[in-house]
Amino acid sequence: MTHAPVVSPPASGPFGGRARGGRWWWLVFAAIWLIFLQEPVQDAWAIRGTPRGTVALVALVVFGALYLGSFGAVRQRRMAPAPHRRGTGLAILAGMAMLSALVCWAVGQSGTATFVYVAVTAVMSLPVRVAFAVTVGLALLHEVLVRAVTGWEEQPSLTFSLLTAALAMFGVRMLMDRNQQLLNAREELADLAVAEERNRFSRDLHDILGHTLTVVTVKAELAGRLLDVDPERARAELADVERLSRDALADVRRAVGGYRELSLAAELVRAREALRSAGIADDLPTTVDEVPAELRELFAWTIREGVTNVVRHSRATRCTVRLGRAGVAVEDDGEGPGGTGPGDGSVGHGLTGLRERAVAEGAVLMTSTVAPHGFRLEVTRG
Repeated sequence: MTHAPVVSPPASGPFGGRARGGRWWWLVFAAIWLIFLQEPVQDAWAIRGTPRGTVALVALVVFGALYLGSFGAVRQRRMAPAPHRRGTGLAILAGMAMLSALVCWAVGQSGTATFVYVAVTAVMSLPVRVAFAVTVGLALLHEVLVRAVTGWEEQPSLTFSLLTAALAMFGVRMLMDRNQQLLNAREELADLAVAEERNRFSRDLHDILGHTLTVVTVKAELAGRLLDVDPERARAELADVERLSRDALADVRRAVGGYRELSLAAELVRAREALRSAGIADDLPTTVDEVPAELRELFAWTIREGVTNVVRHSRATRCTVRLGRAGVAVEDDGEGPGGTGPGDGSVGHGLTGLRERAVAEGAVLMTSTVAPHGFRLEVTRG
């Protein structure tokens, strides 16, 4: 009598993954291997109606159910706490061992076919060292029984099947564990990607709206002061407020759609307009040709953040922007980001977001005070 290794994929996918297929797919694979219990079933059926036959048939049915249940327990083990999983596996294994003994008592040597299933269940349910000990113990027990029980014959094929089935199941178990680790790693990476995207979007939204709303606030305040003095100028400023609001809405839509790239040339135009609206003299470059294409977006963000802080916080009278092949600097003669100018106190968050952008491009963000007074924001890439 030859016994094939009893190995079955224990989950919805071939090796415990989340493959497409019915939730009972694992049950089909596990049930296939019950075919190797046909000999003890035939022997039990031959003596049906006797106490031994009844015990054997009932024990085999329950044994097969527990075997299938052991794979169900493996399927659920990722969703249950470790003590619960261990307790369920041990209970199933203990029940199968007792039923195996009953089958051997009832039908004789053919009942030892159940040893293979007990060994496989042990590999699935127990720590590796304990499962190894159980498997070797079952193999030795079989060899002892065939020599000690009268009428039993030596059957090395079953011992070989027991050992190879346990070894094969160990390989499947290792593959399951590796696949589960891979799934866990993918879930962690997905969570990190979501968190990073949230941070990116909040940073972009802060940078976009922080700059534009600062300019809108300055222009609205200026329009309010000019209403009685120069109505025409006030209307012009209000028209600018409307235009800037529409631009901000377009920027937000681009950010939501994932189109985050800024135009360095356009940002210089915005910076000049914002500084002049705030009554700050500007000294800005007129061309961006010298700046490499891969650095233009980073430098645009730097100018946006730097000029926003100048307008919002510094109480400066002059702002200078310098562009080069490897760096950009925004310098003012005001009180710096710690000044008492109007603002919402978000300069720290803005510089943090800009520093993250710089690091992502292999650049360095530096801030410093300027004598006798003033502040300098610089981003360079060596």
